[in-house]
Amino acid sequence: MKKIFVKTLEELSQKEKNLLVITADLGFKLFDNFKAGCPDRFYNAGVAEANMIGIAAGLSLCGKNVYCYSIIPFLVMRAFEQIRVDIAYHNLNVKLVGVGGGFTYGLEGFTHFGLEDLSLMTSLPNMTVVVPADPLEAKAIAEISLEYDSPLYIRLGSTGGPVIHDKTPDLKIGRAMILREGRDVAIFATGDMVHTGMQVVDRLAERGISTTMVNIHTLKPLDTETVVRIASTHKAIFSIEEHYIRGGLGSAVSEVLAESGFSGVFKRFGIREGLPRHLVGKADFLKEHHGLTPQKIYEKISDLIEGV
Repeated sequence: MKKIFVKTLEELSQKEKNLLVITADLGFKLFDNFKAGCPDRFYNAGVAEANMIGIAAGLSLCGKNVYCYSIIPFLVMRAFEQIRVDIAYHNLNVKLVGVGGGFTYGLEGFTHFGLEDLSLMTSLPNMTVVVPADPLEAKAIAEISLEYDSPLYIRLGSTGGPVIHDKTPDLKIGRAMILREGRDVAIFATGDMVHTGMQVVDRLAERGISTTMVNIHTLKPLDTETVVRIASTHKAIFSIEEHYIRGGLGSAVSEVLAESGFSGVFKRFGIREGLPRHLVGKADFLKEHHGLTPQKIYEKISDLIEGV
């Protein structure tokens, strides 16, 4: 995702002369072409994420279209106060590009997991939060972001992830994307877990269970209209995310369901608290451990809807 996102920024920078990129000592090789084409519009703030955000805020106030790039724990958690005070409260035109959602950097250990970012960023005023599901969605969001003039958090997942679409989708911020239409069960997923959700849908179809698959690429503003509409026609709803279940997609969907009076089955699939600090490994290993594989999710859903 990050490669196509940055490549799209390179292309956009040719027509948007105010586009600037700031990184916190990351993105080596990734930004080589951007630096070569726009050497005066790329800045390395060093290992100083809070300063990076302050610089971005100042440049934005001077009329620049600023993108800040780093891995999620360093961009979001380390510089959260500066994002909150300097950017969100002042509603500035700064795009925050966080890479490594969920367990992408699993081999680096707990300090490099990105599991709290959606909860933190959706809590901020004026902040829009988007999570592309594949490289083509990342490209679409990069293009949309150029004209977006409010704080925008873009969460990118694994490199070389599966492709959901066969062409760049007609993606609109704040509008959920229905990938499959069904009657019985609905699955809401975000980011890399959209592909997992589609695999679950295929397994359920083998049992004759008709499932609606919803890609929630925008967590804030959430498409509450679509959630309510689907809740009125489905007897069971599930959310899947590579994030703590508290404060992420599942929490957002559950709030809408509770207020709309949904009385069917609902369950969140994600990471629960009590994450073992000693457990490290590749993303697939960690997702298996936390029950986020297509087979494990399918089995749990099958148990929950039995007899419903």
